[in-house]
Formats: sequence, structure tokens, C-alpha cells
Amino acid sequence: MSNFTIIDIPSSNYDSRPPDTLIDLVVIHAISLPPGKFGTGRVIDFFTNSLDPAADPYFTVIAGVKVSSHYYIERQGRVIRFVADEKRAWHAGVSHFRGRDNCNDFSLGIELEGDDFNHFSEIQYQQLNGLLKLIKINHPAVMCDRIVGHSHIAPQRKSDPGPMFDWSRIGVEFV
Repeated sequence: MSNFTIIDIPSSNYDSRPPDTLIDLVVIHAISLPPGKFGTGRVIDFFTNSLDPAADPYFTVIAGVKVSSHYYIERQGRVIRFVADEKRAWHAGVSHFRGRDNCNDFSLGIELEGDDFNHFSEIQYQQLNGLLKLIKINHPAVMCDRIVGHSHIAPQRKSDPGPMFDWSRIGVEFV
């Protein structure tokens, strides 16, 4: 993508991966803050620990929670990196994938601005595919069958990216 750029907005919500960890999983999430509201900038505030709990009643529920993601794709297509790939972002929580626990250890998290009730935008799918191509170049162990939703690795707790996410739109051509 000729206009594919990533904006860095650092989050402090990360730590080190275990030594010699191979990144071989991508977890796709969906988030909106407040829930169901888009374009508020509050997800950025949340991931950078600057969310004002008084700004919305829901924010008092999540006040003090420390989470992040490696990447976030807004509805208009802006791609933000919060945590460098080599670090462990706090996006998956209690999770399990193919016999391995703690998916944060070996995965990259990509948040899409969205929810379970609204379709994702065309530009989000385009940017997601561009980002996945870049990830594949930098992390060749990530294969098509290792791009999953949060609901796949934490099915008892999470539903995202949700029923409105069209998995058939993930047309990554791996080199």
C-alpha cells in the first residue's frame, strides 16, 4: 500500500517476552470506548493510561485497568502502534492456543475500532491486510491459520472481533 503508514503512540502497558520467544500468532480484537461509540479518541486514552473516569459512566468500570495492543486500526483507517513487536503487549489476558497458555507471550495484538453490532469499514480491512503483510515479512512464523480472534483464544470471556467481522476479507498473500 503506497499510503500505508503507522503512527507511534507509545503505551507503558507492556513488558518483556520470555527469552527466545518466536512470534507466531496474531490476535484480532475489537474495541470501542465508550462501547458502541466510534471516533472518540478514548481507546488511545485507555491504552496510554490517560482515560478520564469521569468522562463516561462506563469508564469507572475500567478505571485502573492496564491494557494495550501492538496495533490499533481506527474506523477511518489510521494505524497506530502502541507497543513494539518485540515487547509483550497486554491484550489477550487469560488465553490458550493449540496447547499453549498466555498468548501475550508469543502473539501480536491488533485492535480494530468496532464492536459486535456494526460492520467494520472497508478501509479497516485494507489497512489490516497491509499490516498483516508487514507482520508476515517481519515474523515469517505467522501463517494464515495463526491469525485468530480474541474469541478463539479466550472463548469463555471474549466475543471479539465479533459476528460483524468478515473473516473472508482477510486476503493476505503471504510471500
